[in-house]
Amino acid sequence: MEELKNIEAERVFENFKNINQIPRCSKNEEKISNYLKNWAEEKNLEVIQDKAYNIIIKKSATDEKKKNSTLILQGHMDMVCEKNGDKEHDFSKDPIDFVVKDDYIYADRTTLGADNGIAVAMFMSILESNEISHPNLEVLITTDEESGMTGVLNLNPEHLDGCTLINLDSEGEGIFTAGCAGGGRLSININTHKKDSVYNNAFRIFVHGLSGGHSGVDIDKEKANSNKLLGRILYKIKDEIDLKSISGGSKTNAIPREAEAVILTDNRDLVENKINNHLELIKKEYQVTDPNINFKLEPFDSDNKKVYTDETKLKIISALNLIKNGPMKKSTEIELVITSNNLGVVKEEDNKVELICAPRSSVESNLIYFTDEMKQLTELLEAEYSEGEFYPGWEYSQNSYIRDLAVKTYKKINNKDPEVIAIHAGLECGFLAEKIEGLDAISFGPNMYDIHTPNEHLSISSTQKTFNLLCEIIRSYEK
Repeated sequence: MEELKNIEAERVFENFKNINQIPRCSKNEEKISNYLKNWAEEKNLEVIQDKAYNIIIKKSATDEKKKNSTLILQGHMDMVCEKNGDKEHDFSKDPIDFVVKDDYIYADRTTLGADNGIAVAMFMSILESNEISHPNLEVLITTDEESGMTGVLNLNPEHLDGCTLINLDSEGEGIFTAGCAGGGRLSININTHKKDSVYNNAFRIFVHGLSGGHSGVDIDKEKANSNKLLGRILYKIKDEIDLKSISGGSKTNAIPREAEAVILTDNRDLVENKINNHLELIKKEYQVTDPNINFKLEPFDSDNKKVYTDETKLKIISALNLIKNGPMKKSTEIELVITSNNLGVVKEEDNKVELICAPRSSVESNLIYFTDEMKQLTELLEAEYSEGEFYPGWEYSQNSYIRDLAVKTYKKINNKDPEVIAIHAGLECGFLAEKIEGLDAISFGPNMYDIHTPNEHLSISSTQKTFNLLCEIIRSYEK
């Protein structure tokens, strides 16, 4: 795009544009992985592609005095694929288009993929440059970070020689992340039983207009969760309806923005009044943090009157309302969420309604307690509990060469101190710390906003500054 021509870091944006032509939703990274492998081979760089489609690209040091130093640059190739309901877009084949507005790059009503595509673009620009002095570089680009971290989980650390790492999967210029929460996925599965409804009229309840966000870094911003709001509404009208179907959210690591239920009732006026009355209360509750919440009740064409039994209906509504959501424990020392949960997805499949959660915590005992609570709730509902892989947290280190170098370099360039923090989101540094003995790591990145939502946008100027900072750290690295 012309707006991104003849500016600093032009190659970064060109590389970002190129990778955004290739499908790269989590768990569907083969095409982007092959693209990166072929790109590296065309540049005559050593490249390893493993069975999980992780990519490692190596480039030798630029001069003799740096040949004994190795630095790992790390990010992930997959992206969260979210779009607005009114946008026709096939993430399996359609490119992500850039929309430039002032200093920001957006996509057209889809996620942009700057998380973490902009990191990949920066790494490519460094690898193809002959003007940046650097030690031995190992660029590690993993798969499936957004949906389970199975890429880094299956990484063979023997492919890497370095033990110092810069992760570029953070979203705030001037903020260095030096620790993060662990977490995982778990779900409650409710077996569904059906009956014929005594009611004749079907309607769709649609919860929409929510802002959504990242289930880690945005969990403390009091954003509404569409699945929880739908549960609240269904409880208010449960005695006037039968429940036919329910769904909400699409990604466990995104705060859900939309949810819907199909109901049958012959008391539309009463149901609509109850919904509207409760909607007014909810709007007041979220008037500052999520002001565009809305509910819609509309006729629904249904070819049959099959609905959940009353027992199944009540189990679903109870689960929606009783599963804890949002921050559950905060630090008393710093501004940091310690433990949280996001009820990210509700879906029906194979005669079961599945409620999928993404709990996070930097305290292992808190995660154990929450999973125990969920197991007890599952038992009370006579449902089924399932648990996916949990990923480890990344503990803050008192002594860190790369952190000190990053802080020193940032201060030199900007004439001010950066902020050093631990975050509630999950980063791959936790897994890598388990795999690479003595790992010394830091994470940073440019300003980007509303990640994991169709409003995701990236600052152009901040990207340029972050790229310059990364290059300067690489030039100064001597360990």
